[in-house]
Amino acid sequence: MDVGDYIQQQARGFFDDLKEWLVIPSISADPGHHHDVRASAEWLAAHLRATGFPEVEIWETGSEDSPGLPAVFACWPAADPQAPTVCVYGHHDVQPAEPLGEWDSPPFEPAERDGQLLARGASDDKGQVMVHSLGIRACLAVAGTAAPPVTIKLLIEGEEESGSPHFADLLRDRAGRLACDVIVVSDTTMWAADVPSMCTGMRGVVAAEITLRGPDTDLHSGSFGGGVPNPLHAMAALLAGLHDKDSRVALPGFYDRVVALTRQERDLLARLPYDEKLWLADAGHSQAAAGEAGFTTLERIWARPTAEINGMWGGHTGPGGKTIVPREAHAKVSFRLVADQEPGEVAAALREYVTASTPPGIDAEVAFEGPGVRPCSSPVTSPAVQAGRRAMERAFGREVLFTGEGGSGPEADLAEVLAAPLVFVAVGLDSDRIHAPNEKVEMDLLLKGAEAAAHLWRELAAVGRAGLAGDDRSPANR
Repeated sequence: MDVGDYIQQQARGFFDDLKEWLVIPSISADPGHHHDVRASAEWLAAHLRATGFPEVEIWETGSEDSPGLPAVFACWPAADPQAPTVCVYGHHDVQPAEPLGEWDSPPFEPAERDGQLLARGASDDKGQVMVHSLGIRACLAVAGTAAPPVTIKLLIEGEEESGSPHFADLLRDRAGRLACDVIVVSDTTMWAADVPSMCTGMRGVVAAEITLRGPDTDLHSGSFGGGVPNPLHAMAALLAGLHDKDSRVALPGFYDRVVALTRQERDLLARLPYDEKLWLADAGHSQAAAGEAGFTTLERIWARPTAEINGMWGGHTGPGGKTIVPREAHAKVSFRLVADQEPGEVAAALREYVTASTPPGIDAEVAFEGPGVRPCSSPVTSPAVQAGRRAMERAFGREVLFTGEGGSGPEADLAEVLAAPLVFVAVGLDSDRIHAPNEKVEMDLLLKGAEAAAHLWRELAAVGRAGLAGDDRSPANR
């Protein structure tokens, strides 16, 4: 019996277990569901004990003044104490389910339909966490051993969908228990069901609200217009100046740290079967692709930093006319970052830009939504990434390509605190409607993910600790 045969034999029980977990509405952003997040952690801990993990703990997060939501830790030591140690990261909290009226079936009543499992969390991220419990069982059953070929640690947090506010502190506090040679992340997507791929990095983010204030009150434009500065005029000019004619971001020093794509990376992205018309259709039926000159669309969304205007308002926006010079103007902006940009430096550059762009008679304020999230990256030449690629190719029986991830998460903190390279092994799809109504996961892809996980442990064991130690351990994994 091989790994694939074992997984197929266990498939029904696997999906029944997953559906039990999906019933729990572990919505971390809603205080009314915090007890459900705790119930989710307790369910997972019990499941991992039943799987055979000899060490399983629920870790509290936060402090008495700022309590957090629990993470789950589990460890299964290898028979060989010299074998590599792998830490698998995922999360058990989920997004809110609203608008409920747009779901075809209740979000926390899992439904199987045409080879898909529909429920909130099915893809992001409970289904992808579960592939590891099945994968380790398959690895042991086929080998006829009681311990895996590498030491496997799981760290499944409960606050990822709320920005992981306590996660970095948890990593620092528990760094000794979490020490590892490589970090496996299963919280991303592949290019397509028939085009398996691995993510090679996630962008960081900085978000801010800009406020420009002029007169103490709104003024009659007939009496004062053209005689005093207009905050909305100033805001329009400031926002228009965020990009130059080539759509490059105009903040001072914005590109100083950006790691350029290698020729190999650009060639690998170019091999993906990208159809611009289909991509634009998925992009809300946008009418044209646009962005920084000199780069393809995929390069822009995965490997280049961006600035976006998320909203702007001020003055009169109600029915009818109101001829005024408004007292203030507001805008929300965000920046997606790539390796090796630092959120704090980008935030400082935005303050400098706003100060330089604000005319006399206008006061400016820039308020940031937290410290931001750092980007992370895994070179395709990394021994750990290559081991992950071989494992996925064994599971899928075909070549595995490489993609990027435009979103952001706590992976940079993992890489920095644990000083280990990142490997993204995941089987979600962009079409899984994560964060939206009718979230689903392809059931056969979850089984392929479990098969890839089972192969991954042996691939990493073959590389060995010395081989993995050659990976770059910088925060951005470059």
